[in-house]
Amino acid sequence: MFITRIFYAIAYFVVLIFEIIKATLDVARRTINGNVEPIVMEIETELKRPISQTILANSITLTPGTLSIDLDSENQIIKVAVITTRSKKEVIPFEPYIKGMLE
Repeated sequence: MFITRIFYAIAYFVVLIFEIIKATLDVARRTINGNVEPIVMEIETELKRPISQTILANSITLTPGTLSIDLDSENQIIKVAVITTRSKKEVIPFEPYIKGMLE
């Protein structure tokens, strides 16, 4: 069990770094060609523990082009401002790793 959590923690950090690099390039491209249409999305999360939800919200904020603006722990909803319309999977690709690490 402990080894599994360590695996998920390492995978989470690798995926987070990859997503930050990918988002940085995407935001740079969008700002150069002017393809920016900001929107606020409500994203439901599978995470039940408040610490897991907080780590997810902070991870979203660390990724360029996204900003967590509200966290409703009871209803498991995070409001996220994004630079352009995206799917839930594109905004929170690291959710399964946080779930495996902490839940």
